[in-house]
Amino acid sequence: MKPTKPGVLAGILVVVALLTWILVRQFYAALPTVPWTAIPTVLLLAVGEAYSAWMTRARIARKEGTKPVEPLAVARLAALAKASSYAGALFAGVFAGFALHTMSMLTKETPRTEFFIATGSVLAFVVLIAAALFLEHACRIPKDPDDASQRPS
Repeated sequence: MKPTKPGVLAGILVVVALLTWILVRQFYAALPTVPWTAIPTVLLLAVGEAYSAWMTRARIARKEGTKPVEPLAVARLAALAKASSYAGALFAGVFAGFALHTMSMLTKETPRTEFFIATGSVLAFVVLIAAALFLEHACRIPKDPDDASQRPS
């Protein structure tokens, strides 16, 4: 599995935001209100992934007081991190599209509320993406310093 590239995630976010903005412009009146519950839910997921990354990193480095980690568990965490980063970019793009559309209607109460909820959701998903990238980085096998000294320069 190759490491996730932040540029690809940013590209997904921008493309989905533009597509959502185009769709929301056409169907805004028929859409339900943006849910505020996404913000705390996604932030809890981000905290969980960041904590898992911190613990996994310590276990892979075999720090004192930690048990060795099973390779299959690390593979599962890496898959979770990859899926979370892509899903986070996708949903951040959706909420960014809502925020882009409602930005022009801040004088009305409902669109203003939706703008702040959508913007908060985008920020929460960006935090999730950062935690997922940290978890993916923590799942990497550390380079052995002995291998570098054996290679010819």
